[in-house]
Amino acid sequence: MTGVRLVIAKCSVDYVGRLKAHLPLAVRLLLVKADGSVLVHSDGGSYKPLNWMSPPATLRIVGPEDAELEDGVISQWIVKSTKADEQLIINIYEELHDSSHDLGTDPGLIKDGVEADLQRLLAEQLHLLGAGFTLIRREYFTAIGPVDILARDSAGATVAIELKRRGDIDGVEQLTRYLELLNRDPLLAPVRGIFAAQQIKPQAKTLATDRGIECKTLDYDAMRGVDDSASRLF
Repeated sequence: MTGVRLVIAKCSVDYVGRLKAHLPLAVRLLLVKADGSVLVHSDGGSYKPLNWMSPPATLRIVGPEDAELEDGVISQWIVKSTKADEQLIINIYEELHDSSHDLGTDPGLIKDGVEADLQRLLAEQLHLLGAGFTLIRREYFTAIGPVDILARDSAGATVAIELKRRGDIDGVEQLTRYLELLNRDPLLAPVRGIFAAQQIKPQAKTLATDRGIECKTLDYDAMRGVDDSASRLF
């Protein structure tokens, strides 16, 4: 498959893997990407998918069994991960829209100057997060976007770091989605998160703490070597 496929369908979705999850019958957007990922979206809540399968994965569309046919199922999508023992089973009851689009080559995310500098500087100064941190890579690709920095702590555990100029709840939600996805990868799990910014709003700190995410306030000037703390009077 090339490009992206958009299907709006009345469907139910079952995830079977480390745990089981069920989405009852409703109209949803099914997004199939060229990299093999499949995402299930609703019209409300947020832009986070209700469930998804990360690449590499295979999609097989089959006809329903007799019992499913009697229940109104017209086709069944079986999405299997090729790296782990997990799958999505999507039962389609009615298709309302089906289209494919070639999006071409994406130039990638271009951050504003300060965020890009923060990412570069922090990758070079990981000791600010704690002794023994080592870099895995910057802009670590996932099916739902790049993680700013992926690192290992002194114990060898994986750490996902999300960087913002001003940290708010949306940034914590974004990191939460990355952590949910990364923790599905047995080569990386368990993965913990650090939310780093020049300023972090109190509501964001509360939400991050509730989700087990560490917060780190960064001094941009000091990281650039502009602020000489030794010469301050206060």
